[in-house]
Amino acid sequence: MSIICHADISKSADFQLKHNFTIFKDGKLVFMAVSDKDDARYEVPMARSSDTGEYECTVEAGGKTKSSNSLHVWVTGMTKPILTAEKKEVLEGEVVKLRCELPEEVPPLYFYFRKIKMNSTPKEKYVFEAYKNYSEVEFSVEEGDNILQFDCFGKRHVQREFDSSEHSNKTLVTVREPFIKPTLSVKPSRNITEGDRIQLECSTVVARMRDIEIILQKNKTILNSVRDEKVLKYSAVATLEDSGEYLCKVEQGRASKSTKVNVVVSELFPKPTLAASMNKLDENRELTLSCSISGFQRAKFSVLRRNSNGDVLLETSRNLTMRVSVNDTGSYICKAEVKGIVKESKPIRINVYAPVSKPTLSVVSGLPEVVLGKPLQLICRSARGTPPITFKFYKGNVTKETVTNDTYATFLDENVGQNDKKGYKCDARNNHSSGVKTSNILNVTVVVPIRNASLGSIPYGEVEEGSETAFLCSVKEGSWPIHFRIFRKADRDVLVFEQSEHADRVMWRKGTMSRQDTGTYYCMASNRANVDVKSHPITISVILASWQKGVIVAFVLISIAGAVTLALWWFLCKKKKAKGPSMEMSGPALATNSTSEKLARQHNDGDYYSGPDLESAEVEYTEVEVSTLDPHKALLPLGSSCGLALSTCMRLYRAGLPAGTLSRRQPAVNLHVIEPKFTGSHLKLATG
Repeated sequence: MSIICHADISKSADFQLKHNFTIFKDGKLVFMAVSDKDDARYEVPMARSSDTGEYECTVEAGGKTKSSNSLHVWVTGMTKPILTAEKKEVLEGEVVKLRCELPEEVPPLYFYFRKIKMNSTPKEKYVFEAYKNYSEVEFSVEEGDNILQFDCFGKRHVQREFDSSEHSNKTLVTVREPFIKPTLSVKPSRNITEGDRIQLECSTVVARMRDIEIILQKNKTILNSVRDEKVLKYSAVATLEDSGEYLCKVEQGRASKSTKVNVVVSELFPKPTLAASMNKLDENRELTLSCSISGFQRAKFSVLRRNSNGDVLLETSRNLTMRVSVNDTGSYICKAEVKGIVKESKPIRINVYAPVSKPTLSVVSGLPEVVLGKPLQLICRSARGTPPITFKFYKGNVTKETVTNDTYATFLDENVGQNDKKGYKCDARNNHSSGVKTSNILNVTVVVPIRNASLGSIPYGEVEEGSETAFLCSVKEGSWPIHFRIFRKADRDVLVFEQSEHADRVMWRKGTMSRQDTGTYYCMASNRANVDVKSHPITISVILASWQKGVIVAFVLISIAGAVTLALWWFLCKKKKAKGPSMEMSGPALATNSTSEKLARQHNDGDYYSGPDLESAEVEYTEVEVSTLDPHKALLPLGSSCGLALSTCMRLYRAGLPAGTLSRRQPAVNLHVIEPKFTGSHLKLATG
């Protein structure tokens, strides 16, 4: 096959031009050439199916490049494969190794091998080879294979289709038997009677005595086996269980041949039958067991009791009589022996019953009480009594449930009401003839859970410091006793009161409230229902007591008065220093209303003066005008301030005391300076 690439080039003049030809198959470079001719030829000496594909050429000349259209080439058919066998002669159980080759074909390839037997369908195997043009397989040689033929063929995938080769040459392989099919004989015959001895013998003829095994089995159970021997023997006393199909198998390597025979064993005597006078009876009653064989008397009998550690022999005769206890409950059998053949009866069950004791009824949780709305679980027990025991539960006189169990039974009552006054009881009975035993009546207390807790206080909201406060925690509903707790919220909840009461409320009196008791309070209540119910919180603010408020007000007022007095004193002193000379009082009398006010102040201040009585003195008030201070007249000390009533100032003057020595605060003297006139003396005042 030739792939030709032709370049059609136009030139302006006749000159030589080199052409670079490149040919690709399925995108892979397969040919390159440089020529001054217009054609290039890619020669395929012998076309194969692997040459199928898309071809394309590219020409480069004078710095210019051009590619052709693709050309699809399909090479049909494949080379004939060559098959070879490793051996031309094999033994049964060995394998035949084959090699199939597709020369000059390019992988990937599929190889198909066939094993051909006379008068049978060929067995086929296939192998995919991605990187080789040959493949190898093995075929096992089975029993019955004599002359075998093998061949192969190949396939490849082309354009979504398979292209197949023709079949290879047929290869012939001869098979030899390593041993002959075994023979199995039975003595004395294939039909025998129980008690007779049966003998089986299996033999074969082998080509070479190596790694050969003879196996005798019945129902897939191996009875005997030998290695590297030609004969196997097996002997036993025949029983009914020995009837069936026996198989003798000879194996060597992978080769295997077998023979089957069927053996029938006739019954010598039937199985014995065990009968009991009673199957269920009370303890201390008499029990009789009898063993017999229908239509057969000459046998050795024995009575046994079944046990997990082995049967226990009770009697070596056909009859057994005994007085039973509860421990005699169990399964019993009898055996009969004739001519060395031992057969046993079917087991019978004997149940011995002890009477049930009086049952006890109790609540599973322990205490005879139940929370309202929750189920009540009761348990009924009998300390003695052979199971099974039938228990009945009653509520009042109504049967609620019947349970059969070993030693106890439970009952769940899901409809317990708050006013449920009916008692519970149970009875128990088994198969003993004593009858029914009944428990005592059990009365169950219904515990009502706490509902709607609330907290209040007297007084409510604001409480004076040092006073008493009463906290009242109450619930709307709940069974007694009730456990009350009162908490104050802080960084963590602080328990401040705890008490249990047979009542639906509790009062806590807090004797002396302090500022630290300010906060939010709540109470929790619980009872045997084990459910904590929390109230809404209340807030308590501890405020100052009334007398504390009075002290604070008085302190504030005194502080203000002192500050005002100090400021006035400072102002007057500054003013005195600024004016220098003092004023002398003289002039007409003041109005009657001023006189009466001053006289009243004189009377109030009279306690501070211990000199002559001023009330009996005749005083005349006149207005004064400022004049030069008379140095010969009596004066208050310069720079002192008389911030008292005028009468007090006069007393101080007559007593010779400075006005600044008293600190009692009185209304200040008016700017109108009054000159009181006493008989025989005058009072000189500074402008203050």
